Amino acid sequence: METTKHFYEAYQEARTRLQLVLETITESDLSKKLVPSPNSVGFLMRHIGDVELLFSKNVFKLEEVHVKAQTVIDQKDTGEWTNLIELTDYLNQANKTVLSAIAQQEDDSWDETITTKEFGTKMKAEAFGRIISHTAYHAGQLALFAKYGSVV
Repeated sequence: METTKHFYEAYQEARTRLQLVLETITESDLSKKLVPSPNSVGFLMRHIGDVELLFSKNVFKLEEVHVKAQTVIDQKDTGEWTNLIELTDYLNQANKTVLSAIAQQEDDSWDETITTKEFGTKMKAEAFGRIISHTAYHAGQLALFAKYGSVV
């Protein structure tokens, strides 16, 4: 399980970017936007969790994952993501789910080709790079929105 162990550790390290940002977010930050972006801090937090859970379900084929990825469905901020405790709990659960999904992979499975609606056809290892970059990308947005954004 050496390969899987490395992917597990890589994900944990990459997710620290988000964890550090989350430690600074307050409930009053959740409605902040950085104009002209239509998305708020709360929306981005929910979106990260939605995508991490979708990734666990669709890439790693965790059948027990049930997710209604509302931010992906709506494709816009509806203003409903304003409860910091709920959002933080959701992100923590998404993180645990991804880590569990990674841990369940066999070392030789990372070369498998998978096809998803979101990513198309890729090797599992390539798709894994997408979830790391997606979370890190939005973590950077969260930091900027919380620091420089305002309630619009």
